[in-house]
Amino acid sequence: MKIWRIFQFKSIHTNIAFAFSIIILCTTLILSVTSYRLSADAVTENSLEYTAELIEQVNTNIQTYVGNMESISAQAIGHIALSMQNSDDIGQPSTNKQISEYFRSIVASRLDIVSIVYINSKGVVVSDRETPAFKPYNELISQEWFKEAKEAKGKVSLSSSHVQSIYKKDYKWVVSMSQLLPAGTKVKGEQADGVLLVDLNYNVITDLCKQIHLGKKGYIFILDSEGEIVYHPEQQNIYNHLKTEAITTIFNSADSTIKTGKTNENKIYTIRTASFGWKIVGVSYPDELVGKKQKMQTSAAAWGLFSLIIALGFSIIFSLTLTKPLKKLGAHMKQVETGDFDTRVTIESTNEIGKLSRTFNMMIGKIKDLMQQIMDEQEMKRVSELKALQAQIHPHFLYNTLDSIIWMAEMGKVEKVVEMTSALSKLLRTSISKGDELIPISVELDHIQSYLTIQKIRYRDKFTFTIDIDPDIIECLILRVVLQPLIENAIYHGMKARADKGFIQVTGRKVDGIIELKVMDDGPGMDPEKAHNLLLRSPSEGGKSMGLQNVNQRITLFFGKAYGLTFESELEEGTTVTIRIPILMQEVSEGE
Repeated sequence: MKIWRIFQFKSIHTNIAFAFSIIILCTTLILSVTSYRLSADAVTENSLEYTAELIEQVNTNIQTYVGNMESISAQAIGHIALSMQNSDDIGQPSTNKQISEYFRSIVASRLDIVSIVYINSKGVVVSDRETPAFKPYNELISQEWFKEAKEAKGKVSLSSSHVQSIYKKDYKWVVSMSQLLPAGTKVKGEQADGVLLVDLNYNVITDLCKQIHLGKKGYIFILDSEGEIVYHPEQQNIYNHLKTEAITTIFNSADSTIKTGKTNENKIYTIRTASFGWKIVGVSYPDELVGKKQKMQTSAAAWGLFSLIIALGFSIIFSLTLTKPLKKLGAHMKQVETGDFDTRVTIESTNEIGKLSRTFNMMIGKIKDLMQQIMDEQEMKRVSELKALQAQIHPHFLYNTLDSIIWMAEMGKVEKVVEMTSALSKLLRTSISKGDELIPISVELDHIQSYLTIQKIRYRDKFTFTIDIDPDIIECLILRVVLQPLIENAIYHGMKARADKGFIQVTGRKVDGIIELKVMDDGPGMDPEKAHNLLLRSPSEGGKSMGLQNVNQRITLFFGKAYGLTFESELEEGTTVTIRIPILMQEVSEGE
């Protein structure tokens, strides 16, 4: 799993291209190796068949050569038998001369025969030479060729290659063919004995083997019927143990092709057995049988690499074609992330990606409809909340004002009642008129002027007030009835608790690109933590924060969370309430 995770890429295009590359690489590698192996095996098989044919041809040539020599030997034996029948004794000079002349004629006509010698048990030795210098008789009859002929009892005996040791100071490499005179050959009524020796020219066999080429390192060698080496191109190295052959394995094997040797010294032996028992062996080297092995490897590698490059190119193009619609879909998704719900994917196919694109388009359409529905609902909710908050302010203020009028009427202060009622009429006309939600700050100031007048009468001049507004912001817009609850709170919780006359100040300025309106009183104030928590209480809890909560929620809902109320207060230092609203001019409101 850990290894697999290494090859998990973030891009699906990379994953597909990598998967295709691995599959193609493995396939190409398998095909290239298989192709090379099959080609190499085919070439090796053809080479072995060709080698077998060559060895068979050498075998045939040697058998033909030996067969010819056997015919010559048979003719010589026939001539010897005939000479014996015509003579009283084979040892007579005339008979020996006649046989020797016949031998010379054969040797003269055949370059592949080194010498012909006849020797019998009576000490007669006849050869093709006129004045031969033979070795002692006892040494001659003790040689292997003589013994083998005796043991063969009339059959042809063929020796391995050896140095001729019949003549003095004459040492030639030969292959000896010896044969005992056949039964029935008689001299003076008695069975004649004797062995005919024909020494074959070793170079003839050497030439037959050397003219066959089995690659640069391949060669042919011959074993006799006893497993002795007749011919080998490195015969001296074999005898000196500088080179080895699997002679025992070859000698015990039938005609076949066998492979022996170590990994770096492999040899393939192709074996054929002659009718007279010799084994003609062709030695081939596997790396040479595939004569163009390096070229085949290079060719296989080149074609494999070419096929791999072409296949990888197609895989990249195919993966790009496959992932291109997905990338387009991903790009459209990023546009949706930025809030663009009008984007749509162009459907170019009917496959799974096309179905996915179609589903995406439908999903975005539904999301846009739902968002529009939510926005409409939120707008309706905002308007409803604004109206509900404003409706909460009106009865709250009206209750306090009417309470003051009742109090003054009970006290018989008719003029004050008339003055307060007139101010209340102006106040209500401003607050409940069916105008825009936004009004100029100047209109709001008239409203609080009437309100402060009413409250000052009610509290029997318990406080004084001033209104100081920067003329630059007089025509800027503000929500209707937002200052009144703040002044009401300052009077009720600040002035009412004082034993002496209090003071309320209303100011307005532009600060850092926004409008700040402040209502300040010199009442008893409160703990800073308590002032901070005034807006955290729910309006449903009632108490002095209800009007402040309503005002803050109206401003926040209308202008945004960056605007609203803030409080600054300390015990015995009074309280300051700040309203922060954006700068909106009358023209903007009319334009809307």
